[in-house]
Amino acid sequence: MSLGQQAGGMDFPMRVKTYFEQLQSRICSALESVEGSARFGSDAWERPGGGGGLSRVLEEGDVLEKAGVGVSTVFGDLPRTMASRMKTATADFWATGISLVVHPRNPYAPAVHMNYRYFQEGGNDFWFGGGSDLTPNYLYEEDAVHFHSALKRACDSVDGSYYPRFKKACDEYFTIKHRKETRGIGGIFFDDLRGDPEKLFALARAGGDVFLESYLPLVERRNREAWGDRERRWQLLRRGRYVEFNLVYDRGTTFGLETQGRVESILMSLPPHADWRYMDQPRAGTREAALVEVLQHPREWVR
Repeated sequence: MSLGQQAGGMDFPMRVKTYFEQLQSRICSALESVEGSARFGSDAWERPGGGGGLSRVLEEGDVLEKAGVGVSTVFGDLPRTMASRMKTATADFWATGISLVVHPRNPYAPAVHMNYRYFQEGGNDFWFGGGSDLTPNYLYEEDAVHFHSALKRACDSVDGSYYPRFKKACDEYFTIKHRKETRGIGGIFFDDLRGDPEKLFALARAGGDVFLESYLPLVERRNREAWGDRERRWQLLRRGRYVEFNLVYDRGTTFGLETQGRVESILMSLPPHADWRYMDQPRAGTREAALVEVLQHPREWVR
């Protein structure tokens, strides 16, 4: 069976690929409109062994200290260790996806991550994965409700059972186990999702289409807040936690490196500056401590 037939027709993988590429363009344009001064650079690349992608990165903006939005379509042979881990009988794969991260300059504005991907091994199996999650340095409950409400609407437009499942999975996946805290306040996450290809593609589109609505109002709102050295110090410490998760636990990072992906694009999600301090703990009763409490005990933001 040819690539694509198992997943809803010969053109299905190309439809997914095209959607991700168009979404990248839309998101970059919208982020530039919020930023005002800096612009995205474009870096097209090829992967040894098959495929390539387009990495678009904005750095040192007035509003966005770093933003990266990448799309890729890669194919070839899976390393034996990856094939064994993924419990697949065949070693050839085809995958396409979009991945983004935004690290605002203002410590009161939250960082965000989004990723949606389609994976097919041989011509026999396929799945979708992805989601979106918010990583604030300071907790604003109204921002958490706004973000989660947008994701819930997106999930509900496809299947009413999705949001509670994927919210729980997000809290579990984005846990920094050695810290006993989550990376942020969650969102949605799913992986190895199989079934009706059109329904799953609709889910990925709903999540991708709602991204700007879920996130940009938070940046525009919090960018008005005044901040100083204390807030910057805390932001850099929280970014250190972000780095720890991505390098120790993130499956996308592992997959990219083990399939000989492009290192610069794989590590594009890392913040431009981060910090680690020995035995640093926020004082009880501070806003910093209030955030850590939520990270240690994830909450339900919408029902």
